[in-house]
Amino acid sequence: MNDVVVVGGGPAGLAVAIASRLAGLSVEVLDRASPPIDKACGEGLMPDGAALLARWGVRLAPSESARFVGIRFIDGALQASGRFPAGSGLAVRRTALHTALVERAEALGVTLRWSCRVDGLLPDGVSTAEESMLGRFVVGADGLHSRVRRWIGSEGRPATWRRFGVRRDYACAPWTDHVEVYWGDRCEAYVTGTGPTRVGIAMLWSGGTADFDSLLTRFPALAARLEGSAIASRDRGAGPLRQRVRAAVRGNVALVGDAAGYVDAITGEGLSVAFHEAHALASAMAEGDLAGYARRHRALRRLPDTMTHLLLLAEKHPRKRARFLRLLALHPGLFERLLGVHSRQLPPSAVGAAGVLRLAACILG
Repeated sequence: MNDVVVVGGGPAGLAVAIASRLAGLSVEVLDRASPPIDKACGEGLMPDGAALLARWGVRLAPSESARFVGIRFIDGALQASGRFPAGSGLAVRRTALHTALVERAEALGVTLRWSCRVDGLLPDGVSTAEESMLGRFVVGADGLHSRVRRWIGSEGRPATWRRFGVRRDYACAPWTDHVEVYWGDRCEAYVTGTGPTRVGIAMLWSGGTADFDSLLTRFPALAARLEGSAIASRDRGAGPLRQRVRAAVRGNVALVGDAAGYVDAITGEGLSVAFHEAHALASAMAEGDLAGYARRHRALRRLPDTMTHLLLLAEKHPRKRARFLRLLALHPGLFERLLGVHSRQLPPSAVGAAGVLRLAACILG
């Protein structure tokens, strides 16, 4: 019997495996796909997420990754830029990140079973078509539409407002050391340079079906910049993004990453949150009690979810968004402090009373 059986071998599941091995636990990871596993992703890690990768000994090739120092919002002629108070974020091609995580997990002695479909849960493990895999703890890291979440009865009510995402890569040199976020009509475009000769564009939108090319027409300036650049990947889509979860822990089963609930990708913090959850979960399993992870999970999600709802409000109301971006453009120090709080470099109190009042005026005005 293993200490931990992880269902899902994406970044969240591999992060749990790596953190658990470093905590002295035996781990087996099962996934029906084979590496490298790709998916729709903005391909950016906030500084705190990048720091966890380094702490775990995960190494990324310079040709497949790049550093970014902040975020730039662009809404027509209106722009606002903010830098992280310290350090930098990490942009990395999703397949390169997966390969690096697999290599680190293998080096630590994690048992990886690819092309292995999990059919259900057992009281002390999981069942597959070939055999049962036993473990003291089972981790569901199987993504937005998690079957483990459904098996343990943690599915929440379906969201009434549906948002979707799609990603495409272009073969061109990055033109900025910031992640650029273009705002449009019920759609945002995220631009991330993932290496010396590659740029990833992730689109998030609401309001029905769409494809990448039709969404790109909503951003003429971005489309003009990309004109003539070769497409370097197949389009990857995901959604609906909103996934409500009743509880992240049921008995000896814990959920992590997208399987543990998801509001929206608009803040770009999905991977960093998953890595923090993996670290907290590994510590709880090493102590033999998942109750600590249940509490820590709620705390880890509280601030990112608040920031997400704030930006979704801006997405829905163009006038509020314009006020918000003007505020950030006029007060770059406030933007920097917000980024510091968002990336866990600063405490929420760093925003200050004046900053809170200014933000409230934008939201309520």
